[in-house]
Amino acid sequence: MMRFFEILRISFDALLRNKMRSLLTMLGIIIGVGAVIAMVAIGQGAQVQVDAQISSLGTNVLLIFPGSVQTGAVRAGAQTGTTLTEEDGAAIKEQCPAVAYISPLLRAGAQVVYGDYNWGTSMQGGSPDYFAIRDWHIDEGDFFTDADIRGATKVCLLGQTVVQQLFQNEDPLGKTIRIRSIPFRVVGTLQPKGQNMMGQDQDDIILVPYTTLQKRFLGGNFRSWGYTASAKSKSQILEAQQQITDLLRARHKLGPSDDNDFTIRNQTEIAEASASTSKVMTTLLASIASVSLIVGGIGIMNIMLVSVTERTREIGVRMSIGARKRDILTQFLMEAIVLSLLGGLIGILFGVVGSTLVSTIAGWPTFVTSASIILSVVFSMMVGVFFGFYPARKASLLNPIEALRYE
Repeated sequence: MMRFFEILRISFDALLRNKMRSLLTMLGIIIGVGAVIAMVAIGQGAQVQVDAQISSLGTNVLLIFPGSVQTGAVRAGAQTGTTLTEEDGAAIKEQCPAVAYISPLLRAGAQVVYGDYNWGTSMQGGSPDYFAIRDWHIDEGDFFTDADIRGATKVCLLGQTVVQQLFQNEDPLGKTIRIRSIPFRVVGTLQPKGQNMMGQDQDDIILVPYTTLQKRFLGGNFRSWGYTASAKSKSQILEAQQQITDLLRARHKLGPSDDNDFTIRNQTEIAEASASTSKVMTTLLASIASVSLIVGGIGIMNIMLVSVTERTREIGVRMSIGARKRDILTQFLMEAIVLSLLGGLIGILFGVVGSTLVSTIAGWPTFVTSASIILSVVFSMMVGVFFGFYPARKASLLNPIEALRYE
């Protein structure tokens, strides 16, 4: 142990004799480690943001779209048919035990007016179950009820963006707004959700009973964009999906060889797809940043070779007074490791500060993980060992007599 600390002290002394050269040698490692940490932080931050956006969709969510429809040789995509009916939704609620909630989901554009203000937004129609599925919480007021669904009443809830655009600092609760010239009473406002995965503002929305949207804006027909449902638990998502699939195939009288005329997507599939994309992006960013670590390692090898040449006579003196080849190898290898390790530690600081600046200036989400820091330190040490071994071995193989004669 004492021999190790003595070698470590000698290594530090040797590096401190040429402070500027040592600092410039470490610069490649500093930049490499800092870049890796910053790039991984950006990738992880994007993943965290996507996870939060997926969570904002609701709890254990299933999305049921009208499926592909084939007319002759022409095959249309999902959401282009009208294969889902109001009765399908009622059947799912009654006959699928793994489904906790289900709500129709109708959509329409809306120009909204209140006083001197107007705003173009999106209107969605659903049932009271929709709020439980999407995990919507009330900011003020209350949700609409089953009685509102049965009576197709002209009531609505407003997202925070609509509230800000129409009411400024006025309390919207109980006020009457006009949607396409039809008066609606505001019974509640929704707590903010932020943007979704597509960058759309989830708070720029008006929610109304789906029967009201049917009768007032869609000509009384059940033209459903689809259904949104929620499984009773996360572990029952796939079970609920299978139950809905079997029920709809039976109701739509599809044979064993017939394709589904509906499409079901679950939250797990959405999360896995986004996680895969984010992982690829993070790996790509980290790989690009790692190139600078390799360049830094080459710089360490270059300087260590120069150091061996400059200190050839010193190596000869040490060997002549009893230093073994292993001692010389360890000393020069230790110098390379110290250079890379110090560069790695400083690089961590640069990476954390850099990712913070990116988040502050560019507004991108960043998330520095302990795993990325540990990996950067280990990798920087490995760079020191890998690129320092050849110069260290070259030093240990010098002939003591020839080394002493070296000028």
